[in-house]
Amino acid sequence: MKKKKIFSLAVLAFMATVVVKAQFSVGTDIVSNYVWRGVEQDLTHTNGTPNIQPSLAFTSGGLTIGAWGSYGILGTVKEVDIYATYAISDLFSVTVTDYNWNFSQSYFAYGSGTDHVFEGSINYAGVEAFPLSVSLNTMFYGADKKSDGSQAYSSYFELGYPISENAKMFLGGSLNESLNFGTTGFGITNVGIKLNKSIEISDKFSLPVYGVLGVNPTAKDAFLVFGLTL
Repeated sequence: MKKKKIFSLAVLAFMATVVVKAQFSVGTDIVSNYVWRGVEQDLTHTNGTPNIQPSLAFTSGGLTIGAWGSYGILGTVKEVDIYATYAISDLFSVTVTDYNWNFSQSYFAYGSGTDHVFEGSINYAGVEAFPLSVSLNTMFYGADKKSDGSQAYSSYFELGYPISENAKMFLGGSLNESLNFGTTGFGITNVGIKLNKSIEISDKFSLPVYGVLGVNPTAKDAFLVFGLTL
């Protein structure tokens, strides 16, 4: 009986540790225009429209499972993404994302002709001496197609480098033919700088805001996005 009690207490202690380490988070961004990897997402308004982008996540140890969405305030954007990220170490992580921005059929249709797009990502955070971040992303299943209807396996890379405490430069592009990125092969689609600032509202509350200035050389386009985080 004593051994059973010790075992039970050990199990309860382990479960309590897991609960303490597990974290839930929720938030939202409000952006002046929804630009993803250098490509504007609201095709109904050439000048872009504001979007609300809510998110929630559950983290336990190195595993994070979350959801992210974007909804056009004036346009027709509707996107719901589910993702899972596992931090292999402080430097490397892997992510699988289930995107859906089409919604032409039931959200739960995952078979042939699905609206969903699945993507695998490998991310490198960089080291303090040379904080260059690198991400490689490939869409491997779903509604990511070439003009002939075959699977495109759209692949995107991005490099990021902080130039100050509140500024980061980035360069990204498509590695192959992709209707999602408007490329017929390799093409740079996302080059620019992101600045962050915290506006002090009171002694206990500050409002994080940011601005992104970027260009898409492949599309011969430019964008300036303002966002705030709640």
